[in-house]
Amino acid sequence: MKPSLDDVDNKILALLMDNARLPVTTIAKQVDIARTTVIARISALEKRGVIAGYGLKLNQEMFQPAVRAYVGLSVEARYGAGLIKYLQQLPEVETLCAVSGAIDYMLTLRCATTEVLDRLLDQIGALDGVRQTSTSIILSKRIDRGAL
Repeated sequence: MKPSLDDVDNKILALLMDNARLPVTTIAKQVDIARTTVIARISALEKRGVIAGYGLKLNQEMFQPAVRAYVGLSVEARYGAGLIKYLQQLPEVETLCAVSGAIDYMLTLRCATTEVLDRLLDQIGALDGVRQTSTSIILSKRIDRGAL
């Protein structure tokens, strides 16, 4: 069962996703509620399993400079399982999502250079069952709440 969240919960979660180390007093000021209420809300969100944990987020530019790209894939249905198995073995694959619409999958790739990306896109495009690919290189992140 999906837990119900009100506007206050959603505001607290958005702030914590931007910075999980944000002081409770700062959250209280931004959400316009008492500090003790923030503490109680966060505790309740943890107990209900909405907040599953806190983690480390590396500076991607310092940790691993890379070219990142979104790749839309149109695939013949009978080849889907084989494609997923192939992509699971590639270290450049960050995410693969099945999506609705004109494409079947949305892939996020991280490559060291544009040359590596180009070569990988050629390999993926040549796989059996891949009808079409569409690639957009990520230039910058404007909002990143990657905890979801």
